[in-house]
Amino acid sequence: MRLTLEEYSKRFKMSKEMIHSKLRAKKLNYIIEDGTTYIIIQNENSAHEKTDKLPQAAKTTQEVQNVVANAIDKPRTTVAIVLALYQRENAQLKEKINFLEEKIDRLIDDKEQMLRAERDKIEEIYEAKDTQLKSILELINTKLMLEQKNQTIHEVETLPKEELLSEENSQGETSSRLIELKEYLKSLDLKSYQRKIIKKRFYTVYDNDIRIIQQNGKMYLDFSKYDYSDLLSY
Repeated sequence: MRLTLEEYSKRFKMSKEMIHSKLRAKKLNYIIEDGTTYIIIQNENSAHEKTDKLPQAAKTTQEVQNVVANAIDKPRTTVAIVLALYQRENAQLKEKINFLEEKIDRLIDDKEQMLRAERDKIEEIYEAKDTQLKSILELINTKLMLEQKNQTIHEVETLPKEELLSEENSQGETSSRLIELKEYLKSLDLKSYQRKIIKKRFYTVYDNDIRIIQQNGKMYLDFSKYDYSDLLSY
């Protein structure tokens, strides 16, 4: 006689997982036809059939007890095997999980090390740039100080008092070699604000302009030697 898995499960009140376990353990005879699995049952060798026929087959109480004990022990043994398989699979899964967790931890550590190395590299670059910039600024500062130190300050030409006096020429006429800036500006047809602008212009450049002569706090012009048109323009 042959039964499908569902028929066998209903007949012997056994779960399909248990039936598959017995099939894998080759404890049941079966055939496959057109993709359907059939379990072969021999009436004389079926433990379940024996259990059904216990009242008729057992002649003594001892035989009945032996048959029942055998019928009960087989499922217990099968359940223990299934539990052992599940435990083994759980252990393997735990090992895989532990392995993956360790791998993830290693990856995280590697990534953190890479980030720290990259951060240190960037900090070194910025420190090098700062050092280079400081060196450039120090060089520029030193150069400016040297230029200021070596810059020659124009010495204002001063003349003896005698040279400021008017000289008489051979014809008895008086000619002035120098003329005071203030007096010269008064002689021009200028407004007050214009004279102030020109004075300010002269005071701004007189230290560096050789054309301007200073004596006793006053500035003098020598038109016989120099041209002042750029300073006197208004």
